[in-house]
Amino acid sequence: MPDSQQQPPHSPSGQTDPAALLLCGARLTDGRTVDVRLGGGRIEAVGTAGSLAAGASGARAARVDLSGYLLLPAPAEAHAHSDTALTADGEGPLAYDDLAVRRRATEAALLQLGHGATALRSHVRVGDVQGLDALAAVLEVRRSLRGLAELTTVAMPRVLTGAAGADGLAMLRDALKMGASVVGGCPDADPDPTGYVEAVLELASEHGCPVDLHTDAADPARLARLAAMAGGLRPGVTLGPCGGLGRLPSEVAARAADQLAAAGVTVVCLPQGGCGSADGRDTAPVRLLRAAGVRVAAGGGALRDVSNPVGRGDPLEAAYLLASRYGLHPEEAYDAVSCAARAVLGLPEVRVEAGFPAELLAVRGDGLAGVLSLSYSRIVIHRGRVVARTSAVREYCDSATDTGLELPRQGREEPSWPGF
Repeated sequence: MPDSQQQPPHSPSGQTDPAALLLCGARLTDGRTVDVRLGGGRIEAVGTAGSLAAGASGARAARVDLSGYLLLPAPAEAHAHSDTALTADGEGPLAYDDLAVRRRATEAALLQLGHGATALRSHVRVGDVQGLDALAAVLEVRRSLRGLAELTTVAMPRVLTGAAGADGLAMLRDALKMGASVVGGCPDADPDPTGYVEAVLELASEHGCPVDLHTDAADPARLARLAAMAGGLRPGVTLGPCGGLGRLPSEVAARAADQLAAAGVTVVCLPQGGCGSADGRDTAPVRLLRAAGVRVAAGGGALRDVSNPVGRGDPLEAAYLLASRYGLHPEEAYDAVSCAARAVLGLPEVRVEAGFPAELLAVRGDGLAGVLSLSYSRIVIHRGRVVARTSAVREYCDSATDTGLELPRQGREEPSWPGF
């Protein structure tokens, strides 16, 4: 970008508003090329390219040239495991000391932020060997990430029924007092799955918390009971990864989908792979669920741990797989990692329109299908501020084959961004 474009435009006040940002020449999914002005953590205005300048205060805004980029609502990571992330290459027992958990949870969150996820929900194990130590470490990471990304935690006890369940229930109560904001767990691993769900729902109702449970959903009778118990609970129940639904006969799976839809249950699938808290690596039948009216979001699941040693935690890859393997349109696939994922986290909707939160992702490319295929260069905006960027350059050696063809290329020079 030329030096003249790196400087904020002149304004009558002659001042630069550090909280204002002007995104210039961005392409939207409807084909328009626009300028977008951000201020106070929200989108102040969207206008035709070159039509916006000073912010609401009259002070000039810092400029970011987004020519060649597609501007999207930022994705959210609806299913992460920060406490066990990045441990695939480790030897011996998994370390749960404070420093080890904080280091890998921070690295994982920043990796996912670089992919575009400005909000994350992390499932954290409580009880057994780690007690509440892993949760305390992840909550500390949440505080350290303020201003960069929003991190919420799901407390996951192993057993909640029988003699051993009393300790798990007490641990879960303590986890909520510490700051865990969602009640979770894996009923499939409890000797009494129905009793486990009853305990979780009762505690969630008592504290007014959402519920997010791991289940393979391979048992239609158990799933029907879960849906019946979850119906009407506010602020809501989420299930994932539900890969077992895809292994059921079609008529049985369709009936289960109808039950989930009637109960208002959301399903978070994991197209990039499974996680250690659920059996199997199948992906939930997303088209069947959507056809039944179930809200379907997509998450990353395991991030380079024993469950998936090559997990990437990239929302755009999850959307790519939903489109390429499971037949969703690119717009539907991206919605699963953005709008639907944000709804799972209880966050407000984001559109590239005035008045909406300035949670945005700019990806080099012309259209959504191309962006999901080759999503290399990215700029991430959280609360109206550029918080991460990834720049990729593809080069080829000189050849006569490109003479006169005007093939697209990414130049070596990358623009500079406010704050970097």
